[in-house]
Amino acid sequence: MEQAIDPRLPLLQDADLEGKIVLLRVDHNVVKKGKIQDPFRIDQTIGTLFNIVARGGRPIIMTHVGRPRDKETGRIQIDESTSIEPIVRYLEHKLHVKIHMPRLDGEGDEGIPGIDTSINLAIRDLREKRVDALYLPNTRWFRGEEAPPDEREAFTLQLAGLADIFVNDAFGSWQPHASTYDITRHLPSFAGFLMQREIRNLSRVLDPERPFVSVVAGAKYNTKIGPLSEIYKKVDTLILGGVIYNTYLCAKYGVSIQGVPPEDIEAAAGLVKMDARNGKILELPYIHESDTMEGKIEGHFKVRDVRQLKKGMQLGYVLDIAKESFDDPLVADTIGSARTIFVNAVMGYTPHFTEGSAVMDQKIDLNREARKLYGGGDTLQEFKNLNPGLYLSVMDDSQYYFFTGGGTVLKAIEQETAYGLDPVKALIENGGRQPV
Repeated sequence: MEQAIDPRLPLLQDADLEGKIVLLRVDHNVVKKGKIQDPFRIDQTIGTLFNIVARGGRPIIMTHVGRPRDKETGRIQIDESTSIEPIVRYLEHKLHVKIHMPRLDGEGDEGIPGIDTSINLAIRDLREKRVDALYLPNTRWFRGEEAPPDEREAFTLQLAGLADIFVNDAFGSWQPHASTYDITRHLPSFAGFLMQREIRNLSRVLDPERPFVSVVAGAKYNTKIGPLSEIYKKVDTLILGGVIYNTYLCAKYGVSIQGVPPEDIEAAAGLVKMDARNGKILELPYIHESDTMEGKIEGHFKVRDVRQLKKGMQLGYVLDIAKESFDDPLVADTIGSARTIFVNAVMGYTPHFTEGSAVMDQKIDLNREARKLYGGGDTLQEFKNLNPGLYLSVMDDSQYYFFTGGGTVLKAIEQETAYGLDPVKALIENGGRQPV
């Protein structure tokens, strides 16, 4: 059952935009090596952008792209690989508008020190409609964006000085940074339409129609312990894939699988013990074992039956779920009878082992009654790459929803609410009112 938005959350549709400069934070983090990988996240924010302009607002857009800051040294690398220019060109071409990119120079590997007065002329052009929007440089190019809270206040005040209103439509950016969190203390702040849509659909995961089946996979077990424990509490059935499944199999059956570290196996013991009591995990019976990670080389991989595993066995690399798993009567019946299915999973080691993900999506689609919710990022990209026809056919299907931020969804599940995410909490605390 879909839940209403918390009435404390200030909504864009309630803001007075006429003649206002609107600072719009989006999550257009779709550029890799200077090229857009998939414009899905951009397209999902166009409704908010159109609404702002249609109601008399003048938008200044900002997003982060990639990780230009080195975590160990703190150095910020500014180059074309994390530039917003491909995003701007895409929007100009798609919307037939003129978007200005203010030039704000950085200093060596220290990043951009701040926003100087040279931007005032561009804002005047925006007000007088000589340009349709401004798009600031990658927020992570700025020194203050990810700085400690006491050091980023100057940058936050500079951002606030550009605009009259702040709108957050970046559900995928859950970290409390200057452009997603601190800014709400200085401008009337509102949730954009994508933010609202993501929160509403997240309620279908947090308060699902049952039976509720979740499919979770990942490259590292230790990063999924928190959300996996919370998902386990909510589901009727949990299906695992990827390294998470490998780790679970090692912990349950006392086998070793190449590439699964002992500390992860130890961490998975708790899940095995919990499931011994509750029996929620549905094991996919057939897996692909490979001698090498170099590719799917004939004669170097085989299908192995999980039910034949015995303590002490040593396996090579387990790199995918075999398609036969989804023909297993129990698996097929569980997926076919679900009423809510949440998928945050790439089942195989891409790009060579993709059979599990492709067949899984096809089997899920056969259930025409279930609400099907997919996490963003790699999950969405694999769906699109492996089943392009299916992807196009379900984009406007009301039974499907594709989140723009898979990591954010897992974070919200771990907290058991979307309203505990720092940027969302900051919007609520500000309440859309002008700070005193």
